[in-house]
Amino acid sequence: MIIGNNVGISYCAITCSKSIWIGDNVLIGSGCKIYDTDFHPIDSRYGDTMDNSRSGSEKIVLEDGCFVGAHSIILKGVTIGKNAVIGAGSVVAKDVPAGEIWAGNPVKYIRTISD
Repeated sequence: MIIGNNVGISYCAITCSKSIWIGDNVLIGSGCKIYDTDFHPIDSRYGDTMDNSRSGSEKIVLEDGCFVGAHSIILKGVTIGKNAVIGAGSVVAKDVPAGEIWAGNPVKYIRTISD
């Protein structure tokens, strides 16, 4: 796990099994959850075993200047682009491009941030 400079992280749960990269000037609101793992195997054939090597894990990247609203959930494999905004209470399971506002469950495009 790598955390950049000037990062604000309020009361959150962050689980890093593989890799979470948080850039500079990132703000993460209260109650957010960031998980780069499934925690356990999804395949029911392996669900009752203790071998967590079968559980899925993918890198998460929060690029410089992005903002994650309170109580949002960021799931494995997601990249949130530079200066992007995630609305409060969102569930993010896909990449969010730089300079855009996304929100909802599941997260969807709202608009581009204008200069």
